[in-house]
Formats: sequence, structure tokens, C-alpha cells
Amino acid sequence: MIRVSTKFDRPEPDLVKQLSAFSSATIHEAQGRLGALDSAIKPVDHTMSLCGPAFTVQCAPRDNLMLQTAIAYARPGDVVVVSAGNYEEAGSFGDVLANACQSKGLAGLITDTGVRDTEDLRALGFPVFSRSVSIKGTVKETVGPMCEPITVGGVLVRPGDIMRADADGVVVVRREDAAEAAVASQERIDAEAGFIAAYREGRTVIEMCGLAPVLAAKGLVIEE
Repeated sequence: MIRVSTKFDRPEPDLVKQLSAFSSATIHEAQGRLGALDSAIKPVDHTMSLCGPAFTVQCAPRDNLMLQTAIAYARPGDVVVVSAGNYEEAGSFGDVLANACQSKGLAGLITDTGVRDTEDLRALGFPVFSRSVSIKGTVKETVGPMCEPITVGGVLVRPGDIMRADADGVVVVRREDAAEAAVASQERIDAEAGFIAAYREGRTVIEMCGLAPVLAAKGLVIEE
């Protein structure tokens, strides 16, 4: 007999809402360039965006038994995060399961394997981020861990960590670091606004970024 538990601590909803205001790139930079999943994992539509606690599940390649089990037990607002061995030649998730997720109020799906029915997924609007698109079917044979730490896109994801994903990619924020990441992200946004204002006033990138001594130290001479 194999036992799994679906109990884990989720972040405060206010923290999830705060982080949802920032892009995946901003959060990644703000938390010291940490947490970015492989760039191959992208949304099936560039307008898709999600933010929520990770409900993690481990699947065997070409097998979506545990994915379907995870969908059944995930709570509203959760993001189902799937580790399936980076196997691209399988369509483990499509419009039928997306409807099941949306009906439960789940926030989205992130998987390191393939999905299919992408036109229907776009029409439905349920956020889906995957490594590939494949029409090849899957089996339902292998049981495995659920709500335990997994590796997805080269990054450790624990149940309850916050997943933020948009057109540019996916980033994970450790649950205990969420408040700090939100503050740091806002500080980065404020700093970037200052740079943009300065550029519009005519100041240069070299001036604003302090590049003159860096270029000089590297021996670069620019003749005008």
C-alpha cells in the first residue's frame, strides 16, 4: 500500500495577490535571480498568467494517472505543478482535464511534459504552461508522490511555494520568502521607473548604469 498526504501549509492569500502584481522576470531578479524554471516551459497562449500555491505531483513519463489524481484533490486557487521527467512526446493534459480544473477553481497547470488541445485551451482561458505540445496519448499505470518536493524545469518546487507565471516564463517563490520577495519586487519596479524617467529626460544608459569605469577597466575605447 502506498500512502500520500494532501496536507501542506499554503501562503496567505494576500501574499499571493501581492506577488501576482509583478511579472515573473521582476520577481526572479528581485529575489537574487533565483527560482526561474527552464525557459522551455511556456504558456500555450501568451495572454495566460497565473499566481498561486503549488500543488505538486510526480508522474511517470507518458503517464497521467497521478496528474488526474492531483486535479481531484487540489483546492481552489492551487496551481498543479507536474514533474514528469521532461518528456516532450506526450500530451498528458488537454481540454477535458482543463475543464475539470476550471470547474474546481484551480489557478492553473505547470508541467515539464507536453499538453494538447491547445486551441480549446486558449478558448477556455485556463492557464497552462508546458514544455511542449504533443498529440501523443498517455497511459494511467503508475502511482507516485503527491504534495512532496519535486524538481520541475531544473528548480526545486515544494508544496505551498508560490508559482508566478506569465508570457515570459515561470518563477517559484519559497513560501517563507514571499513577503520579502513582494517588497523587493516593488522596490525594483520603483527603481526601474526612475531609470525610465531619466532616459526620457535625455540621460544615457552609460551614465545611469555607471558603465564608464567598467568599460574603461576592460580597455574599451570608443571613438566618436
